[in-house]
Amino acid sequence: MSNRSTQLEQIRPVISSALVHDNMSSDERFQNNTLRPVIKLQSDLFIEVFKNYVSKHKNVFYDLSHTKQLDYIENAIHKDMKFRNSLKGMIIGQFTIEEYRIYIQNSSALNKRMMNIVKEGFINNIQLFQHPIAKAI
Repeated sequence: MSNRSTQLEQIRPVISSALVHDNMSSDERFQNNTLRPVIKLQSDLFIEVFKNYVSKHKNVFYDLSHTKQLDYIENAIHKDMKFRNSLKGMIIGQFTIEEYRIYIQNSSALNKRMMNIVKEGFINNIQLFQHPIAKAI
C-alpha cells in the first residue's frame, strides 16, 4: 500500500456501527468501509461548506420553516449539480487509489449512497445551521 493510502486510512475515524458482513453487497461494504469514515472525517468541513452555500444564496434558508429547511437541504444536495459535485469531490479526494478503482466500477449507485449520507448528516446537525447572530462592535 502506498504511503498516501496508509496515511489516508490512518486519519479516518473508526465507526463501530458501520459493520461489515459476508452477505453484504459490495456497495454496502464500500459504504461502511470507505464512505462513512470519509464523510465522518469531512463532517466539519461539510458543515462550513453548507453554511457558505446558504450565505451565497442570500441566507433564505434561515427564514424557512423546519420542513422547508429540510426541503432546501434535499434540493441543494440532489438538484444543485455544482454543489453536489463539490461535495462528491471532497469525498472522492479522500479515497485511496484502490478505493477509487472500486468506486469507478459502480459510481452512480455509490454517488447516491454518499449524497444520502451527507444529507442525513446535514439533517441530523440542522441546529448548527441557525441564523448567525450579528456581533456587537
